[in-house]
Amino acid sequence: MQPVVAGLLALVTLIGLIGPAIKNPSPHDIPVGLVGVAAATNQIAGAFAANAPGAFRFTDYSSEADARAAMDARAVDGALVVGPGGPRLIVAGAAGDGSTGVITAAFTKVFQAQGQILQVETVHPFAAGDPHGLILFFVVLAVIVSTLIGLIGPAIKNPSPHDIPVGLVGVAAATNQIAGAFAANAPGAFRFTDYSSEADARAAMDARAVDGALVVGPGGPRLIVAGAAALLGRPGIALAALVAVLLDLISSGGPIGSRLLPDAYRFLAPAMPAGELYSGMRGALYFDNGGTGEAVLVLTAWVVGGAVLLLLGGFVHRAANR
Repeated sequence: MQPVVAGLLALVTLIGLIGPAIKNPSPHDIPVGLVGVAAATNQIAGAFAANAPGAFRFTDYSSEADARAAMDARAVDGALVVGPGGPRLIVAGAAGDGSTGVITAAFTKVFQAQGQILQVETVHPFAAGDPHGLILFFVVLAVIVSTLIGLIGPAIKNPSPHDIPVGLVGVAAATNQIAGAFAANAPGAFRFTDYSSEADARAAMDARAVDGALVVGPGGPRLIVAGAAALLGRPGIALAALVAVLLDLISSGGPIGSRLLPDAYRFLAPAMPAGELYSGMRGALYFDNGGTGEAVLVLTAWVVGGAVLLLLGGFVHRAANR
């Protein structure tokens, strides 16, 4: 009976979160650069402010080269160049179909109404085998869900930390510091084993040598679940899964991005790992590492948050057993 009730609660929660997210999607604050004579660019910006308020966030650039550099750094997703040869639109393909599609459609419609043909150039495109970034996003989805599932079983089995076998993967200085911190502050809670790669750690989990593995890198969600389980037990698992999976993935907007979502989801998106991991991977693959700094900061914050929860769980467990 309990699995049925849990499944129904998960379904209702999922519908309750997805419903508002997909209802009446509209663009918000899509960053666009403007290049040209001030009178022309001001007129364009003013027209959008009047007819589509809040849809775009415009930035003026003195030259096309500056606007292209801004796209390289991911400060803007597209740039409109207004000059003697007619209007030209440059879009960064790997910025995502949500932003680039809205930009292209909106500006094409404006210039068609004026009897002009808008030339469109795409820079920083997705790979030919994944022209819309769908495969890349589902890689992110698979990483988050699979690592989470790998921790939920052991966490349910051991809601309070007692000698839980955990693998460590990463630079020795970092993993030694983590193991030392837990040995000092939560003695007996975990039994750590170092592995040279994530593949070795996964093989150890397959062999049931360890129940989970901490990969020092973009692994915030898995640590959050383990930490919540250590601190709150089974309710912590449910709460962490709700935040680190359901709310995380929905607020990311999927491959389309969060700029078409309602305000609440767009507010959460910059602090959630799925969207930032997807953004960081696009920056590394298609923008020569442009715009990856924010992703690294957010993912690091999740790792730190998970570690703090684990430490708190150790403190609570020690206090309860005194």
